[in-house]
Amino acid sequence: MAGNGVIPPGAGHTLTARGSIMAFKAVAEQTGGDFSLMERTLPPGGRKPPAHRHVNCSEAFFILDGQISFTLDGTDLPGGPGDFLLVPRGAAHTFGNAGTGEARLLVLHAPAMDAYFEELHRLWASGQPPATQEERALMARFGMEPA
Repeated sequence: MAGNGVIPPGAGHTLTARGSIMAFKAVAEQTGGDFSLMERTLPPGGRKPPAHRHVNCSEAFFILDGQISFTLDGTDLPGGPGDFLLVPRGAAHTFGNAGTGEARLLVLHAPAMDAYFEELHRLWASGQPPATQEERALMARFGMEPA
């Protein structure tokens, strides 16, 4: 579990899914459920999350390295290092690595969503990508609707 004190880049409670690495810096257990924060490393050409809406949380992205392609409410938005995007509760969105190298970003969910990513990690752990409908069923259990 992510600890107290300074957590270096790439460290934290680490999970994987869709080819990306998610190093949690803060989880619900530490924040009283108020928020979770991960450093996410996306490979080039990795599978994007299915477009969705969070009915019970807001999400924010801060790009550390690389190029990210966001889609927010049907609008494509490119982003690079230092760029920030707030996805308000209920806004349709997805994102992916738009570059040829790895991309890193900080992702904040408020309230915390780390329990979802624990289950997503387990879903992807078989070595075979799960069917989109399996991901959608998991997403629905955590308050994410198809966009």
